[in-house]
Amino acid sequence: MKETPVNKIMESTLERLRDMVDVSTVIGEPMVTGGVTLIPVSKVSYGFGSGGTDLPSKQPNELFGGGGGGGVTIAPIAFIVIENGKCRMMQINNYTSSADRAIAMIPELVDKVTELLKSDKKDENTSSETSAE
Repeated sequence: MKETPVNKIMESTLERLRDMVDVSTVIGEPMVTGGVTLIPVSKVSYGFGSGGTDLPSKQPNELFGGGGGGGVTIAPIAFIVIENGKCRMMQINNYTSSADRAIAMIPELVDKVTELLKSDKKDENTSSETSAE
């Protein structure tokens, strides 16, 4: 690809956007308050555009006109709440679809299945000890 002033504008715009948005923007730093850990989750959207043109001139040097720009939107959407070893997700906005609701329920489902498996193991150990006596 030929190096042109438009390429430089696009690279500069993308580099600035990369500097603004990273992984810690989506999954934030955990905050601990009184035995409860809150981890913010955000939605990040970004876009950019650039363009330019060579302008005809009577001089030996070509004239170039161009520009670029971009934008970033960061919207908090949920918190992951960890309390007493249990994890759940609390959405800030209402669920927009059943898929959103299902995804939000995954941490709670994992906790319930873990508790169920632990209680089954305790029941097996208790019944085997009782039958041995």
